[in-house]
Amino acid sequence: MPFEPQDHAEAVAIFRAMVIGPVVHRTFNHGELAAELRELSHQRFRPPQADSTRTYSVPTLERWVYAYRTDGLAGLRPKPRSDRGFAQDIPAELRELLLDIRREHPNASVPLIRQTLVDEGRMAPEAVSEPTLRRLYAAAGLPRRAPSPEGGDKVRLRWQAERPGALWHGDVCHVTHLAVGSQSRPIRVHGMLDDASRDSIALEAHDTEKEVDMLGLFVDALRVHGKPDALYLDNGSTYRGEILQTVCARLGITLLHAKPYDPQARGKMERFWRTLREGFLQHLRAVDSLQDLNARLRVWVEKRYRMAPHSGLLGKSPAHVYATRPAGEGRVDEATLRAALTIRSRRRVSNDNIVSLDGVAWELDQGFLAGQIVTVAHCFLTPTERPWVEHEGKRLPLHPLDPAKNARRRRPPAKGPAAPKPQRPVDFDPVRPLLESCDAGPSAEGGAQ
Repeated sequence: MPFEPQDHAEAVAIFRAMVIGPVVHRTFNHGELAAELRELSHQRFRPPQADSTRTYSVPTLERWVYAYRTDGLAGLRPKPRSDRGFAQDIPAELRELLLDIRREHPNASVPLIRQTLVDEGRMAPEAVSEPTLRRLYAAAGLPRRAPSPEGGDKVRLRWQAERPGALWHGDVCHVTHLAVGSQSRPIRVHGMLDDASRDSIALEAHDTEKEVDMLGLFVDALRVHGKPDALYLDNGSTYRGEILQTVCARLGITLLHAKPYDPQARGKMERFWRTLREGFLQHLRAVDSLQDLNARLRVWVEKRYRMAPHSGLLGKSPAHVYATRPAGEGRVDEATLRAALTIRSRRRVSNDNIVSLDGVAWELDQGFLAGQIVTVAHCFLTPTERPWVEHEGKRLPLHPLDPAKNARRRRPPAKGPAAPKPQRPVDFDPVRPLLESCDAGPSAEGGAQ
């Protein structure tokens, strides 16, 4: 480790001691010291951090000699002015006014304060310059405070979750241009980070920034690591979808969103993106495909990031801290995942038995549901699985629409399949009661006569 002066003042003191070194410890007869100092005053020296050399007068050199003999090296340290930072030419009344304005309006800029007083005639334009006013405020300990987004001061404290798995962060890193194959295109790196351990839970590159991309990443993380207690996301539309809200509610995961225009609240995630850029993305020239990029990301996370000491973890690695999470904690089985990721929506069946879902036409065999509103369900966990209709506790399959095949197939019954006939005859004759009433009518009239 280099042994250096503790500050600029000590560096100047050491320099002055070297300048007067040839004479400071010698014993002179009357007049010899003055002759030595006159000779020394013609020599050129380069002060610390100076770009050019200079000479020093005899009185200056003499003052240094006696200061060193009296106080040693401390006597050669430059003494700051007692009025440093204060504008001595500003009248006391104007100085107090300027200080009171800054105390009352800490968000006001120096140009605004100065120009306002000049416009109102309360101060001459040449009375105080902007640099002088800034030095005045700095000396008084009144720096400008920028307004917070919510209009009030906010004290920030460093915090972290109490244990691994308690809180996950989710966000997207934008890569403006990356050569993928033969094209240069924007890339979106979706990631999730455990708060307590800073461990990368999931990381995957896409060429889009959609809710479905983030959900796929989330499902992969749930399968590998189990579920967190809470999920802390950005305020963008990617993390505001109803599907994500429903899934988190079904799994018992608290969904949190950062306040708008408050990037400092996402400090851990931003620090991870910075590490990713400096350690990986900035050195990446081109990749063959997204699959190649994701393979490189996985290697970098497993071999470099997770194993490196982290200053926020007192030198421990993210993998070491995350390993303290009990095995199996938060585990989610496939049946629970399937139930949580089954999405249902209400759709009206067209007159030709068609249901539209995400722009795709699906056909229903049950013709008696034409024109009705039904519940259409599909499972995000198995995107290749066909959707289905849930009706009166039954699961009715949907089929892709094939107009050419429909031209040759038999039409399904419009009112559903016919009910089976009873096994024995049923005594039912609507006319019989009418005939019986007619037969009984004349006798009743004759009895009346």
